Amino acid sequence: MKILMWHLHGGYTDALVRGEHEYLLPVDETRSDWGLGKAGRDWPRVREVTADELMDEELDVVVLQRPDEVDVVHRFTGRRPGQEVAAAYVEHDPPREGPTTSEHPIADRDDILLVHLTHFNRLFWDNGRAPTAVIEHGVPDPGAQYTGELPRAAAVITEPMRRWRLAGTDLLPQFAKTAPIDVYGPGGEALRRTLPPTGIHHGGELAAAELRTEIARRRLYLHTGRWTSLGRSLIEAMLVGMPVVAIGATDAARAVPPDGGAVSTDLDVLATAIRALVEDPILAQEKGARARAHALEHYSLDRFLREWDDAFALAEEVRQRSAPTFLDDLPA
Repeated sequence: MKILMWHLHGGYTDALVRGEHEYLLPVDETRSDWGLGKAGRDWPRVREVTADELMDEELDVVVLQRPDEVDVVHRFTGRRPGQEVAAAYVEHDPPREGPTTSEHPIADRDDILLVHLTHFNRLFWDNGRAPTAVIEHGVPDPGAQYTGELPRAAAVITEPMRRWRLAGTDLLPQFAKTAPIDVYGPGGEALRRTLPPTGIHHGGELAAAELRTEIARRRLYLHTGRWTSLGRSLIEAMLVGMPVVAIGATDAARAVPPDGGAVSTDLDVLATAIRALVEDPILAQEKGARARAHALEHYSLDRFLREWDDAFALAEEVRQRSAPTFLDDLPA
């Protein structure tokens, strides 16, 4: 199959283009919003194309990730997603405006398959008429790297100050009373200017391989997100063999097995779990091994790609079911 998608979320794109298809990623000289390229990654099945070249490409399916892409695809290819080419819309996030009242941007479309990253997200979005599916993250296995030699917690938070309560950044000082926390990710430099310095350290924005090595040296992984979609960093932490302590929000309870750490909305329970893991490295290692086994079973790349192959076929079925027939064109 020939699949068109924009390189919008690096980790997600990296997983999806590992399938057995040909993937077209639009690019222009300025790497603008509508011309994002592959940023030098080694993706053998990816071909970068310009907007002008897209008009001549025979596409089997488009993967949409932003509402505007419906019109952009039509402008660049001359084909309307869901009508003249099969389309799947990937929703990466839970609803932001209201957890029970937010209508999805394509809720009024029955010709585009709406794919959610988590069951929680599908449950809370008002999906309207859109046919839906859930394809949870698929992450390549980096191998067991956990040493847990440092009695500290690791957290990965993108722009922790801008996403303050959303990402649970405000909870860090309370947890830091139990164990020191090393926070990784872009935008974390502002932490030291805002939060009390005791117990909270910004570890910087590291490349993926280096990040996995560094967090694996910490005793546990701390997941503080209140209202964020399930991040790859949590899954990667489990894959390297880390035990997890997580706020019991969104889909964390599904992602983290009961014997792989602790998930709760009770901050005292979470603090107790952090203390137990920090004080008992053997316990931490055992729980980390169970977390890794769970992640290998539920978030494998092979499972992810199989489910996407099914979704591509379903997207075409959805398009054909909604296509107008000869009778539809007859006058009433």
